[in-house]
Amino acid sequence: MHLIWDERKVFDMVTTMASTMANSKVYKPKAFDLSGLTGISDKTLEMHFKLYEGYVKATNELTEKISAILADGKVDQEEMPAYSELTRRLGFEYNGMVLHEYYFGNMTKKAGGVPARDSSFKRAAEESFGSLDIWRADFVGIGKMRGVGWAVCSEDPTTGRLLNHWITLHETGNVAGFAPILIMDVWEHAYLLDYKPADRPKYIEAFLAHVDWNVIDARLKRQSSLATSR
Repeated sequence: MHLIWDERKVFDMVTTMASTMANSKVYKPKAFDLSGLTGISDKTLEMHFKLYEGYVKATNELTEKISAILADGKVDQEEMPAYSELTRRLGFEYNGMVLHEYYFGNMTKKAGGVPARDSSFKRAAEESFGSLDIWRADFVGIGKMRGVGWAVCSEDPTTGRLLNHWITLHETGNVAGFAPILIMDVWEHAYLLDYKPADRPKYIEAFLAHVDWNVIDARLKRQSSLATSR
């Protein structure tokens, strides 16, 4: 069987795809009202928000540059080095943007400390780790690991179990298909204005004291409902 390609239709299809990318949604920084936290200063948050805004800007710029290369429906050999670097860089910047939105989004001004007794997250942690305390010990232990990155608690969509894991930088270590539930930034910029590098554990305690467990429960329930509908 031979397929006969209509070159004009193929060109129109590719051009449409490139045009769609060029006209795709422009990301805008989200606003987070977190002033007055205990253990994480407003000065740190102000610096951190500006850094996050930089990831948003870079994501938009890289998307635009990649779209420009694809505008003619092909990637020429001489364009390949720039195209490759831009595409790889987009993974770093985009994940940096999204992880920060998860991070700021799972914090609250109110210092709660622990999930409620009837919390969906508490139940899931107990089922996955045996107890909430063991889950916490594992999450905190990952946060204390040497390196630049993130401590992440995700849900396995197949089993429904929670898993704590480490992401190096923004993109190395993301588990494909797992749903982020709780995100903690442990790059030094997240705490260096408030603590010495060796005092990262103090920052971790301050972060956990300001986790919005209602947001965490909502994320978990949303993922559970998606899994049920599959």
